[in-house]
Amino acid sequence: MAAGKKTIIFDLDGTLIDSLEDIAVCMNQVLKELNLPIHKIEDYRYFVGGGISVLVDNALKGYSNEIKEEITKKFKVLYDQQLHSKTKPYDGVYELLDELEKLDINLAILSNKPHEFTLQYANSLFDKYNFKEVHGQKQTIPKKPDPIAAINIAKSFDANCEEVYFVGDTMVDMQTAKNAGMIAIGVLWGFRDEKELSEHGADFLITHPLEILKIINDK
Repeated sequence: MAAGKKTIIFDLDGTLIDSLEDIAVCMNQVLKELNLPIHKIEDYRYFVGGGISVLVDNALKGYSNEIKEEITKKFKVLYDQQLHSKTKPYDGVYELLDELEKLDINLAILSNKPHEFTLQYANSLFDKYNFKEVHGQKQTIPKKPDPIAAINIAKSFDANCEEVYFVGDTMVDMQTAKNAGMIAIGVLWGFRDEKELSEHGADFLITHPLEILKIINDK
């Protein structure tokens, strides 16, 4: 892979795909089965972004670790079994990826969603695109905002971190970009707002995927 090619690392949930409703429905179904309080779909905007452990902690504040472990196992099984018909790329994402492919950009995905689920979505929704690096949460590598996974992706492309664009929708993504010394692009169609992204280091804020083209072409 030639050095000098531009590189973009994308978060998955809230950035490339709108998965909030399916995550909320699955978690609420598990909570109902155990006679635990459920949450509004909108509440889940602030529960997600840190992986399953953070999702469960947020959905079950004040409950024991034993209950959280049981919920985590049940959620993983249920989420893995669902077709997730409502989970789909945001408007403009496919158009953006079409243009990036024409420009021969290095493309990667880095998510705090478990690795096996991240791969499933990459393979089902983005199989026609050349995402050479796709990584979800793994036991062996610290999750975002630790920068090591992002740095490893940059190394795999022989790219300098300060020239890599990291695109995401939460403070975790902006922190990851800053911790890795990358350019942080915050998207405003995802799960969090402009204030959160700005306060955690966004270099750019965008309201539509195609705005990324202007950012990378201006450099």
